[in-house]
Amino acid sequence: MIEKIKHLVFPFLFVALYGSGFVGAKYGLPYSTPLSFLTLRFFLAGLILLFIMKYMKVNLPSIKDIFHISIAGILTVAVFSIGIFISIDMGLSPALSAMIIALQPILVAVLAKSFLSEDTGIIQAFGLLVGLVGVMLVLVNNMDITTAGLYSIALSVFGLLGLSLGNLYQKKFCENMNIFSGGAIQSIASGFVCLILMLMFDSYEVVWTSEFIYALLFMTIGVSIGALSLLYIMIRRAEVSKVASIFYLIPVSAAISGYFIYGETFELITILGIAIVALGVYLSNY
Repeated sequence: MIEKIKHLVFPFLFVALYGSGFVGAKYGLPYSTPLSFLTLRFFLAGLILLFIMKYMKVNLPSIKDIFHISIAGILTVAVFSIGIFISIDMGLSPALSAMIIALQPILVAVLAKSFLSEDTGIIQAFGLLVGLVGVMLVLVNNMDITTAGLYSIALSVFGLLGLSLGNLYQKKFCENMNIFSGGAIQSIASGFVCLILMLMFDSYEVVWTSEFIYALLFMTIGVSIGALSLLYIMIRRAEVSKVASIFYLIPVSAAISGYFIYGETFELITILGIAIVALGVYLSNY
């Protein structure tokens, strides 16, 4: 009974935290450049996790495991976040960015067969296709076809690729990763990637307002530590293609968060797309 509750609670908490993170990014970006925000976020998350490691008396893994954990983290955390943050900073709405990331299940299902030898059942494959239809329905309805819009969409697709490949790499090479030591390694590795890119292509700019601090703390504790820990636990327990189907619900969480924080409204076709996405998730986990 407890295990069944966990199977429901973990995905629900993950979707709520991860989806609202898209809005959290928009909330903090007016006061910081994307790479400045991400550098602070990842180093702060790494520092917190190091303290938790010390308190829990968790040892660091071997050098080989540190390498694999770092690669998985750079893909899942750094590449994904850089693509999303810069696209939102360019004006892409959090809900639309989340919709692009919701294409992850279909991409992971295709790649998992060759990368992890995972087979997709007929009902699950049909569910993934149904979810894809729902995502595309909302995406096409909200797509900005200007040059800036295309660039921002391309950056979100870049984040999608990083997240998808990172999840597969995580499942193959880091399945037994301790969430505290592994999370610390991935956060710090991602922080260095963002720091290097900031020094090369950007500058450090932060206005320390209460809004920025709230956004930084939520993205650090709620998303980098909370949501990602839940994701790694779910990947460890189930086939990565089934875990990926949960990402179809991320746009719903982002849209609801956007409604409460920014008053963003739902069009009828968006609601229809969300309903189709929910059906796809149900079928994917049938």
